[in-house]
Amino acid sequence: MRFINKRKMKIGFIGLGRMGRNMVLNLIEHDNEVVVYNRTPGVTKEFLKKSNKALASFSIEELIEKLPKQKIIWLMIKAGKPIDDTISSLLPHITKGDIIIDGGNSYFKDSIRRFNFLRNKGINFLDVGTSGGIKGARKGACMMIGGEKSVFKWIEKLFKDLCVKNGYGYMGKNG
Repeated sequence: MRFINKRKMKIGFIGLGRMGRNMVLNLIEHDNEVVVYNRTPGVTKEFLKKSNKALASFSIEELIEKLPKQKIIWLMIKAGKPIDDTISSLLPHITKGDIIIDGGNSYFKDSIRRFNFLRNKGINFLDVGTSGGIKGARKGACMMIGGEKSVFKWIEKLFKDLCVKNGYGYMGKNG
């Protein structure tokens, strides 16, 4: 798998709850372009009052349209069925080589199952254990990343941007 990493990254971000919105602000401050989506449109509109640098989308389709050819989509939503439902809604719109990141501390067996399911479709998947709470999301979290090492290395800048110094690590395979 060959990736081309640029300094400025553009990613999709789904979930603007307390953690998600602070992570988006953190990413923007580190010179990343972020296209945001929340299933509740009012949450997205309210977020735009705080950051006019985020690009808003009000549907999965609009989110996808605003992303580059190779898509990176970070999910910061409730673990469990909401992650599976969101992945299902993304699948018709993403292609081989795209990356989905689950940053919501999912159960490890769910992460392994999702990785295997998406790998069979040619979609990359990273699971991320995120700690540090709201303050960490805004000023620097700690993250444990699982998945294919080449995918981790290609987007490592995102983890570096989101975390305190030396606050992230590649832990190996998914789960």
